Amino acid sequence: EMYQIDGPPKLISVDEFQGKQKRKSRAPRSIPFGATTIHQNKIATDRRGIPITVFDGASHALSEINRMKEEDWPLQAAISSRTDEPGWAFQLMKWLVASDGTPLSKCFDENLIEISYMDKSKHFESLNRKTGIPFEQMAFFDNEYWNIQSVSSLGVKCYHTPDGMTKEAWVQALEDFGMM
Repeated sequence: EMYQIDGPPKLISVDEFQGKQKRKSRAPRSIPFGATTIHQNKIATDRRGIPITVFDGASHALSEINRMKEEDWPLQAAISSRTDEPGWAFQLMKWLVASDGTPLSKCFDENLIEISYMDKSKHFESLNRKTGIPFEQMAFFDNEYWNIQSVSSLGVKCYHTPDGMTKEAWVQALEDFGMM
């Protein structure tokens, strides 16, 4: 599907959490060196002891977005995460950090955090209502193809990242939106 994109995206949404669970196609190649939380030398894990980290590409993109916002780019970052444990996800956002050291909870306007079990197209309809940003000026990264299909039907520029968000996908979005 082709999209007409005028200028940089106004809203970028990621599904940023990852663990080693293969069932979710979220298998990192290795656990990042060093602490991945703001609690030095501690790693957040799920109930089975599997480390929860931030996709490398998402961490990089969020750090880049933080930098771009400091340079007054008209850009907002949002989360679209589908889970039956939103309280757990919100706690992780306080503990996990982007590559620039910013806790995830500080990377997003709390009004732009869509964490629920709803279809992600509903998340984007809500983000559209809250921000007034047209779908065509939004970018979305996700590892689940059905989420890509659902959200792209709204006109959002979507990037399927089956092994988690990558720096390459981020660079592709920057190129697609004429930012490189």
